[in-house]
Amino acid sequence: MKPESTRTQIDQIIDEAKAYNFKSVCVNPTHVKYAAERLADSEVLVCTVIGFPLGASTTATKAFETEDAIQNGADEIDMVINIGALKDGRFDDVQQDIEAVVKAAKGHTVKVIIETVLLDHDEIVKASELTKTAGADFVKTSTGFAGGGATAEDVKLMKDTVGADVEVKASGGVRNLEDFNKMVEAGATRIGASAG
Repeated sequence: MKPESTRTQIDQIIDEAKAYNFKSVCVNPTHVKYAAERLADSEVLVCTVIGFPLGASTTATKAFETEDAIQNGADEIDMVINIGALKDGRFDDVQQDIEAVVKAAKGHTVKVIIETVLLDHDEIVKASELTKTAGADFVKTSTGFAGGGATAEDVKLMKDTVGADVEVKASGGVRNLEDFNKMVEAGATRIGASAG
């Protein structure tokens, strides 16, 4: 997800994903078509990011990015919420933002990144509730760009909030088997890691 990612690096993560049966490979939108072509003969899904990493794009921009990504071969969408709107208490704006991406994804999996490191307890709960209400498939902890990352406490809070209807992805700071196990025990069904 780094801005300096090259095709050589994309090839490396694709090869690792195939070798270790990862669920998906997450690439920047500019690499979606290439990744989709490389993964066409495998079960590994192509994921991309929308409004990344700040979440500060307009709703229309996020919807367009989503449509473009799907057209280029993305199987999954990871969108970043409008964090400022959440902190302002403009919950309708946040929900409409998520709903627009869910609609543009046309049935493809949507994961909503709420950037837990920037939120307090109540904001994590509210963002998780809005994710569920808007019809997304996952609520996700972090982009990995804001420092910190997933904590087992945040994952548990998110899972307790969304219940069985929405899955939780722990991403950022999961570097070893011990971290992985903590996240799964807390309720994560998917783990995002830059180190396979």
